[in-house]
Amino acid sequence: MNSNPLVSILMPVRNATKYLDECLQSIINQTEKHWELLAVDDRSSDNSFAILKKYASNDSRIKVFKNNGKGIIHALRLAFENSSGELITRMDADDIMYPRKIMLLKNQLLRKGNGHVCTAFVEYISETLLGDGYRKYQNWLNELTSKNENFHDIYKECVIPSPCWMVFRDDLIRCESFEPDIYPEDYDLVFRFYKNDLKVTSVNEPLHQWRDYAERSSRTDPNYADQSFFDLKIKYFLELDHDKNRELILWGAGKKGKYLAKYFQLKNISFRWISNNNRKTGLSIFGILLEDFDILKSISNPQIIITVAAPDDQKEIDVFLKKLNLKKGDHFYFFC
Repeated sequence: MNSNPLVSILMPVRNATKYLDECLQSIINQTEKHWELLAVDDRSSDNSFAILKKYASNDSRIKVFKNNGKGIIHALRLAFENSSGELITRMDADDIMYPRKIMLLKNQLLRKGNGHVCTAFVEYISETLLGDGYRKYQNWLNELTSKNENFHDIYKECVIPSPCWMVFRDDLIRCESFEPDIYPEDYDLVFRFYKNDLKVTSVNEPLHQWRDYAERSSRTDPNYADQSFFDLKIKYFLELDHDKNRELILWGAGKKGKYLAKYFQLKNISFRWISNNNRKTGLSIFGILLEDFDILKSISNPQIIITVAAPDDQKEIDVFLKKLNLKKGDHFYFFC
């Protein structure tokens, strides 16, 4: 490997005029200078392409393309196909890099070597009041990152922020890069990192500012609807972690619990259904008896999918299961 490998930054751009100058300037101001930016305009209707061309005319490290497909996956695919770096990272056109982001991710990844994905702390920013949900997600994500335990909670939410990771090119290719046409593409890629046994390594300081605003695609694009995330979790759990020789337990009978129960029935997947809600215990739903969660005390080596969403209930469930010497990521998985 080159002693100073090039970093390729892949950046889809769609109608980002309002924030694009600030974003591009944060890339130009990186303390690490050995990078290339592959910016792909995804059919913008504003001045994004003109802004990109202006910056490219002043900095040969910036390469600008028009998306020959449609959507972020095709844009990322085009950017990657035209990249030449040994190290690959992503950027969102409305976000901001801290000055040392590329340098610190690069140094940490080179220290650890192939087979790793490097990430760091992120901070949400907003011109309006930042929602409590985003703040909680940020704190939860950063806590996982601080311990390199991101994959322990992979079925709960996307555990590596899409614009704040770096991998070796060979590892990204091994994980199928941006080939699958599956949304949400960032979560799907993280599952493929997990599937291919990449190890998380982290820089434990904020390196990326993640912008929230009303027009953000994760808020408006139907590809990022909650159901898309949930279906992806089910797909990968059955592919990667479900052990047919162990008893499968579904915990929770809310909307997602019922959806999952129906799915298991349609797929002829055997399971038992439990609840910690006294009003639901003993009921028959879809012809399945809802049992009390205490049955877990008599079940050896179960696999438990938890669809209970209330944070306080999740904490109690976590404590209860650990008292039974059950381990997250082996015996139980939070799906909410």
